[in-house]
Amino acid sequence: MKEIIFNNPFFGLFISLIAFKIGKDVFNKFKLPIFNPILIAIIIIFIVMEAFNVPTSYYNKGGSILGFFIAPATVCLAIPLYKELDTLKKHYKIIITGALIGSITAMSSVIILGKILGIQDIILLSFVPKSITTPIGIDVSKLLGGIPAITVFAIMVTGITGNIFAPLMLKLFRIESAVAKGLGIGISSHAVGTSKAIEMGETEGAMSALSIVIAGVITIFLAPLLVQLLK
Repeated sequence: MKEIIFNNPFFGLFISLIAFKIGKDVFNKFKLPIFNPILIAIIIIFIVMEAFNVPTSYYNKGGSILGFFIAPATVCLAIPLYKELDTLKKHYKIIITGALIGSITAMSSVIILGKILGIQDIILLSFVPKSITTPIGIDVSKLLGGIPAITVFAIMVTGITGNIFAPLMLKLFRIESAVAKGLGIGISSHAVGTSKAIEMGETEGAMSALSIVIAGVITIFLAPLLVQLLK
C-alpha cells in the first residue's frame, strides 16, 4: 500500500503544491515575514516524510518535475525588468558596480569565515555560490568541486533568510531607494528574495530580477579565481 501511495510522481507533486498552498494561506492570514510560505512548505513536507518514513527517492519522482521549472521561472523575471527598462538605463553604472561588489562580498565572506571556523574544503566550496539562483549555483558548485546537494540547501536557506529579514534590514539601515532595495535583495537572496522585492514595488522587483542575472554571471567567472586567491 505504501508503494502505491508514495512511490509515484503524483506524491511529490501533490505534497509540494498542497504544502505551499498551506504556507501561502498562513502567510496571508498573519502577514508576518517569519511565516514564509516556502519555509512552512518545507517543514510540512519534512514532517510528512518523517511520519510515514518516505524515502527521498519517492518524493523526487514528482519533486524533480517541479525542479525542472526553476530555470524557466527565473527567466520569466525578465518581464518586470522590461517594464523598468528606463530605470535600468538611468542607473546602469550603479547597478553593475553594486552587483560586482555584492557578489564578491557574498563569496569572499563565505570563504574567509569558513577558513576561520575550520570548515572542510568540500563543504566550504559548496557554500560559495549560496547567493545566486539555483540552476547557476549547481553548475558553479560542480565547477568548484563542491557538493550540489549542499549548495542547493545553502541557496535555499539564504533565499528564505533574505525573504524574511530583508524588510527589517532595509528599515534598520534606512535604505529608501527602490533601486538599492532591489539590488540588495536580489544579490544577497536571489529569486526567493526577489519575490519579496516584487511585493515592495515594480522597480524593486525589476532591479532584484536584474541583479540575479548579473550576480550569476559574475559568480561564474570570479568564483574559481576568488577561491584560488583566498586559499
